[in-house]
Amino acid sequence: MPGPTLTFGFLLATLYGAGFHFLIGGDIRRLALFLLSAWVGFSLGHVLGVMLTIDIMNIGTLRVASATLGAFTALVVAHVLTSGRRVKS
Repeated sequence: MPGPTLTFGFLLATLYGAGFHFLIGGDIRRLALFLLSAWVGFSLGHVLGVMLTIDIMNIGTLRVASATLGAFTALVVAHVLTSGRRVKS
């Protein structure tokens, strides 16, 4: 059974991905992409926060600030890579 820290982190990352999809829009595939991106980015941000000992906005053992930054970075990268805009050359 997952602990409360893992559950809270999963909920936060899911809210970030769903909120980003609400703001940006798109179909169900983009929602799945944004959720996956938020989960991966949140996890990587948390791990990076642990490795660099970033102690801003910790909730228990969860590094919320670095995890949130990681999630938003991953969401923006996913949006930019899948936006479908073409550059005129």
